Amino acid sequence: MTDLAVHPPTVPTPAPAPAVRLEGVDRAFGDINALDQLDLEIAYGQITVLLGPNGAGKTTAIRLITGALPADAGRCETFGVDPLEHGEDVRRRCGVVAAKPSLYDRLTGLENLRYAARLYEIDGDQDARMREAAARFGIDHALELEVGGYSTGMKTRLALARAILHDPELLLLDEPTSGLDPESSHAVLSLIRELTDDGRTVVMCTHLLAEAEGLADQVVMLEDGSSLVAGSQQDLIAMYWPRPAVLLDAIDGVPAATMEATGITATREGDFVRVEVDGADDIADLVTALVGAGVRLTRVDPENPSLEDLYFRIRRDRAAGVEFGASS
Repeated sequence: MTDLAVHPPTVPTPAPAPAVRLEGVDRAFGDINALDQLDLEIAYGQITVLLGPNGAGKTTAIRLITGALPADAGRCETFGVDPLEHGEDVRRRCGVVAAKPSLYDRLTGLENLRYAARLYEIDGDQDARMREAAARFGIDHALELEVGGYSTGMKTRLALARAILHDPELLLLDEPTSGLDPESSHAVLSLIRELTDDGRTVVMCTHLLAEAEGLADQVVMLEDGSSLVAGSQQDLIAMYWPRPAVLLDAIDGVPAATMEATGITATREGDFVRVEVDGADDIADLVTALVGAGVRLTRVDPENPSLEDLYFRIRRDRAAGVEFGASS
């Protein structure tokens, strides 16, 4: 018997709303446009890194997200609400570390944290919460000392401990490793990744490309207050380098005539020859062909574009007026 039951159409599950959404946002300070039609979306539970030179608009964007500044035009949403209209609620769900954290030098580290705990009206055992936050960032050993005697790295760690004291959902970090030595910077970045493992959302501003390398789930490159590109590092690199490539060198160089004779199309890049391939398996065939033609190879290096390569490629294309990804 034919099944005549009517089955309702499958309704697609809507995509979850982002933690932060900025659409067409403008913000000026006098004659200076800090933000110019900025579009930005930040997903829950990820690290979004805002990259760009000084003056690109990174800090201004952070201040709009918390409602500390109004936009001149455009739409701002944090946790699905206007951060200006619901500023107190939004800021209670955010933890902020400024590029130069404001701490009370004449108070001890513990007294600085206690002051913040009272502002946030933290319930329960405040002392345990403060010491737990300090231990997470390795500053618990110095809580009884006056902050005026702290090093730059210790002050940053205390500011980070203060920022997570009230268990915020969204952390906004503006140049969190500024002034730190390499060891301290590495430790702070590792701790930032741990925070997203706990389910928090992190937005980090930096102009140091090495900090974002391998850390960011989403990279947003800003310039002159606008977003040039946004996406994962892997996806953005695939847009600009859609085919894998290998860099070659040989004892006597790689003769162009030999490349032509073997049917290999190559381009000269500095001291090396760059050859695009269809896949990693083609590299073995390429090496076999060149060795068979008498080329004595000294380098066979698969190309792995870094975030720095991507950053300067995008800026170069922008300066040349090339549309996003069109120069590949």
